[in-house]
Amino acid sequence: MKIANLNFSPEGVYFSDKNGQKLQSASAFSKIMNRFFQYFLDLWLYILWIIGYIPSHTVRKFFYLISGLKLGRGATFHMGARFFLPKNIEIGEGTIVGDHAFFDGRAKIKIGKQVDIASQVMIYNSEHDLSDSSFKAIEEPVTIGDYVFIGPRAIIMPGVTIGNGAVVAGGAVVTKDVPENAIVGGIPAKIIGERSLKQPNYKLGRARLFQ
Repeated sequence: MKIANLNFSPEGVYFSDKNGQKLQSASAFSKIMNRFFQYFLDLWLYILWIIGYIPSHTVRKFFYLISGLKLGRGATFHMGARFFLPKNIEIGEGTIVGDHAFFDGRAKIKIGKQVDIASQVMIYNSEHDLSDSSFKAIEEPVTIGDYVFIGPRAIIMPGVTIGNGAVVAGGAVVTKDVPENAIVGGIPAKIIGERSLKQPNYKLGRARLFQ
């Protein structure tokens, strides 16, 4: 008889993995503890998502910081942000993220200073290996340089590096590295121009209040 991953047989009681393979006691205990940790993380991410709708940058930033997310001076998220693992996310000074952004965080996400990220941008760190028999996940870091602009509803895929001063057009799907000062757009994103401002030194305006 089997209940979830707990098996009863004439030889005794044992745990099995998702593929039905018998687990040693130490391995089973480790998996059980990890499962409870994942339950706690799921609950906390749900709470963090609700907190993300509180119309106060100060309140939201407090909870993001205690969750491990690193925010530079003046950096902020507008309402509705969601995360998978905040502790791997680092945002530089003055960077402003638009509403309803999704930042994965299962691998490192590092974003530079004075980066303007529009609404509903999604940054992913993990994708499934379609050629693997177990459909395992592949996790890769994402790095975004200083003074980058990312348009609304753009998607940044795992392993991408976006150079300083680059521009990602709205709705683009970025699957490859973007050179400094390049303007990219489309699905998948390709270079469609070059930014004339080569040495930006501006500061973004203040984030919208109550948003």
